[in-house]
Amino acid sequence: MKLNKEEKEILEAYESGKMKLTRPSEEEILAIKAAAESTFKKDKRITIRLYDHDYKGIQKKAMQMGVPYQTLISGIIHRYVEGDLKSKNS
Repeated sequence: MKLNKEEKEILEAYESGKMKLTRPSEEEILAIKAAAESTFKKDKRITIRLYDHDYKGIQKKAMQMGVPYQTLISGIIHRYVEGDLKSKNS
């Protein structure tokens, strides 16, 4: 496994005893659980009209990836909103 610089520093600190593992507090566990729940909670439905060509294309891409096409569309929108996808003009 190839580690980046930060990961190497963390591993070295742990192995040399400079860093110790601790159990998360009950408060931290609850915060992590809440974040995980909100991450996977989809609570809005939308209706969208697509060109037939785009619809067939997204279905084909989803099939190649082995995911439902709605999941692919949702993932693309999420990545765009989070800034992971940029328009060509940006």
